[in-house]
Amino acid sequence: MKKTLFGLSIFLWAAIPAFTQNVVEHAAPGFDIPHVTIPHGSIDTISYNSTTVGNPRRALIYTPPGFSRQHKYPVLYLLHGIGGDEKEWLNGGSPQVILDNLYAEGKIEPMIVVMPNGRAMKDDRATGNIMAADKVQAFATFEKDLLSDLIPYVQKKYPVYTDKDHRAIAGLSMGGGQSLNFGLGNLDKFAWIGAFSSAPNTKTPEQLVPDPAAAKQQIKLLWISCGASDGLITFSKRTHEYLQKNNVPHIYYIEPGVHDFKVWKNGLYMFSQLIFKPVDTTTFSKYPAGIPAETNVRNAKYPQIQADHRVIFQVKAPEARTVQVDLGRKYDMVKDASGLWTATTDSIGEGFHYYSLLIDGVAVADPASETFYGMGRMAAGIEIPGANYYALKDVPHGDIRTRKYFSKVTGSWRQLYIYTPPGYDESIGRKYPVLYILHGGGENETGWARQGKADLIMDNLIASKKAEPMLIVMPDANVGGMAFDEAPLKTFESELKEVIIPLVEKQFHVETDASKRALAGLSMGGIHTLYTGIKNTELFSYLGVFSSGWLQPRQSSIAEAQYDFMKANATTINNHLKVLWISMGGKEDIAFKNCQLMLAKLDELKIRYAYSEYPGGHTWPVWRNNLFNFAQQLFK
Repeated sequence: MKKTLFGLSIFLWAAIPAFTQNVVEHAAPGFDIPHVTIPHGSIDTISYNSTTVGNPRRALIYTPPGFSRQHKYPVLYLLHGIGGDEKEWLNGGSPQVILDNLYAEGKIEPMIVVMPNGRAMKDDRATGNIMAADKVQAFATFEKDLLSDLIPYVQKKYPVYTDKDHRAIAGLSMGGGQSLNFGLGNLDKFAWIGAFSSAPNTKTPEQLVPDPAAAKQQIKLLWISCGASDGLITFSKRTHEYLQKNNVPHIYYIEPGVHDFKVWKNGLYMFSQLIFKPVDTTTFSKYPAGIPAETNVRNAKYPQIQADHRVIFQVKAPEARTVQVDLGRKYDMVKDASGLWTATTDSIGEGFHYYSLLIDGVAVADPASETFYGMGRMAAGIEIPGANYYALKDVPHGDIRTRKYFSKVTGSWRQLYIYTPPGYDESIGRKYPVLYILHGGGENETGWARQGKADLIMDNLIASKKAEPMLIVMPDANVGGMAFDEAPLKTFESELKEVIIPLVEKQFHVETDASKRALAGLSMGGIHTLYTGIKNTELFSYLGVFSSGWLQPRQSSIAEAQYDFMKANATTINNHLKVLWISMGGKEDIAFKNCQLMLAKLDELKIRYAYSEYPGGHTWPVWRNNLFNFAQQLFK
């Protein structure tokens, strides 16, 4: 008998560490596409009497493929956002498709999913002012409705387990905040909690988890995810940091994206594969709190952006003796035994940045990055998630088009990019105003289209009715010669007036009046704007000068000639120009001092202008913001 017991104990001891939970991968393309050849679950509408609200309320309920009342099922309560109702997940997230596909692949446990209306009030429709105080309060009131009315109804009408270990709650945005508030506030009711892009209704971490030790004991899985470019990410981040500080196991998953269903569907895809199964908390740290940069080439995992905007760079160079990352500041990389070099930067500001790898002192483009024409060569670039105004959103989109043309001024074939607004091709009878916008030194016509995200900025502005629909013409201002000498400035003035504007007005349906024409540029393009724009105010009613000003002392003679012209024509310039908008990237902008000298001279000459600063130096994040603000002032 002793031998038998000893043998059994050895067997059990050996079996304990055998379970290892795999890390769930981000959803692959096609995860939300219906497949007719697999078994399908069912979605029905249920009506339950709410003593909390005082009238019947509706919810949707998903039962899995092969549902049988002879079996018991765990339950996931899946909550919507502030602008939705019980049908938001069904209409925007296709949860039944995602779950059916996962069942067919054997990746999730059979479960019932309840999608309620989280706005607990008599008129619970998402109409009128959805931010009204009573409607916001109704989302908090839903906690009582859920616990006192809906859960008992489901347990009475469906074959479900009634213990907390078989009950999960998850939600998107406002529903994500509810999931954290209700789940962590009722640890005796929910063991599985998921928050996708939780909104400002999320309680502070100290309120959510006042007793970290109790939370560690009672929670089986706490999942927090968000899009890296979501403006609400701070609410997820602060919860994660508190849990991390207090050693409460949880998964914090940051993925590319904004505040939309692309992120939320993936949240459901990943979270559903982890619930109602054995949990291995040692895998939690393997979920990336960082994401591959959107500027990486396909399938490249590095550079990887962390939640605090530090960046991890890696490159394989086994024969190299020294390797650095040059992001303006140089970071030494450390080599491992396999020849893989790694470095982690400080927190990097939002937006686009050029960078190079210095391998034994030679600057090269990172093979893991897309390349961009900048610094006079093809260079690596990295996009740090940031401002929402240039995020890719579900709005009507315009097009970026190219035009090749032969220039009689330069005697060569050249190319320009043109942004046409949403609906341009369908509006043949409509004429649009035009902004001509110029790149900086060491760049070309691709700058505003790629590094500048001009199309996304304009798409979002037009969709929100903050800017007039317009064409944006992005020419190549490189016409030969030394960039800041007067000869190339004069040549490009001729190129713009004699070739580019006539080409645009012939080939596109645009306005031809000066009041519907603007000129702007960054850095070198700002100098072109000053040179061409000031003395041609009969052609341009709006001028934008970004991070620029006459270079002193190099361009002092050109500047003095222009100041003399301004002095003689101040009244005409002020009458013709509706906006002369000058902006800088703060005192750290390399053009700041030259700009201040120019502004002092404009004041002396009584030339009207508007001045703006956006911190960030002489960089694309600044110039994107300049376009965002300048475009809102045009053609109104």
